[in-house]
Amino acid sequence: MGKIVVSENVSLDGVVQDPTGEEGFDRGGWFLRISDRDRAAWAGAGLEEAQRGEALLLGRRTEGYFAARWPSRTGVWADRLNGMPKYVVSATLDKPQWANSMILTGDPVAEAAKLKQELAGEIVVNGSTQLVHALLAHDLVDELRLIVFPVVIGAGRRMFGEMPGALLLRLAGARAIGDNLTKLTYQRTTGA
Repeated sequence: MGKIVVSENVSLDGVVQDPTGEEGFDRGGWFLRISDRDRAAWAGAGLEEAQRGEALLLGRRTEGYFAARWPSRTGVWADRLNGMPKYVVSATLDKPQWANSMILTGDPVAEAAKLKQELAGEIVVNGSTQLVHALLAHDLVDELRLIVFPVVIGAGRRMFGEMPGALLLRLAGARAIGDNLTKLTYQRTTGA
């Protein structure tokens, strides 16, 4: 059985919107405000995660964003991401843009549950805020990995939207990434 892992870059106040400033959000671009040392450490954490992953599960917009960037890159991280299987949840996409991608056109929650049954390793979800909210609401996320950036945005789309109930988590790990970033790992739990 697979394990769905949500991996996100978030501001200190939980904003995930427009980290690179390309969406036109007036408070976007917060990812770009880190030092080169922090960026290198962040990339190292990303490579580590990609090497552990069995597949990527993405929403349509995130797949398009990645497909416009990763195929032209070289190196171990790019090779891993470009070569691994990718599952794209979309009701409108006819053809995936990134190599080794398959479009899942059914109900996103049912498709994710099916993937968990079919795959044996980590199914990593990056970005894909709407998909993440649906997976969390239906208790399909096994682990959250949040790289927290030391900036308070004050507004914008947040990691956690409206939930049908409380989300109980257990801290499974915390570590510094570079000089100013923190990686927090939480696992789902059913009790205190």
